[in-house]
Amino acid sequence: MTDRLIHAQGLNTYYGASHILRGIDFSVARGETIGLMGRNGMGKSTLLKSLMGLVKPRSGSVEIMGRPMMGRAPYEIAQLGIAYVPEGRGIFGNLSVVENLKMAARAGTQGQRDWTYERVLDTFPRLTERLNHGGQQLSGGEQQMLTIGRALMTNPDVLILDEATEGLAPLIAREIWRICGVIRESGISSVIVDKNWKHVTQITDRNVILVKGQVAFSGTSAELLARPEVLSQHLGV
Repeated sequence: MTDRLIHAQGLNTYYGASHILRGIDFSVARGETIGLMGRNGMGKSTLLKSLMGLVKPRSGSVEIMGRPMMGRAPYEIAQLGIAYVPEGRGIFGNLSVVENLKMAARAGTQGQRDWTYERVLDTFPRLTERLNHGGQQLSGGEQQMLTIGRALMTNPDVLILDEATEGLAPLIAREIWRICGVIRESGISSVIVDKNWKHVTQITDRNVILVKGQVAFSGTSAELLARPEVLSQHLGV
């Protein structure tokens, strides 16, 4: 076992002729919660997709649990304990809440089954009221809860959450942030992308800001909050 669950070095990722990621180094340690921030179009989602094997970087390296995984299929990376909640949520709309959850149930990389069906429902009481609803019948916030719950059913070592509260009503967004705190307390490492830096920095150990495909800032939440000029310059606040 390694304490560095994800380790990427020198990632250069392109979409056609467009150079999106420019020599990015990024790592996630065991038990660490990281905020990945930056304005739209700065490379956040591309970085996550590069780590997950959904987009193949042109150069650089990606190690998952100490194993070289550059260019490997997304399912192989998922099998190493990385759960990914994409921006579009990706639930199965023709399956019920129960089916969406139970289809994902499996032990983690160390055989752990900390996140059972019952624990997920205890964490997401709103889903308990919707068990037989189809995924397409849920609100956006409920779909987000279902997607996070489904990811937890895989008992991951790392949970990657892209646009955690994008487009959600404030009440639902607060519930998502509560759940992110529960996940952190459970010991799962996480990478959280969200525009609300105030909420992000309340639960993260470290934050990375991307600007035009490069790391413009990397430091603790305390270090970031102590530098309002960085927030103003790169996040527009």
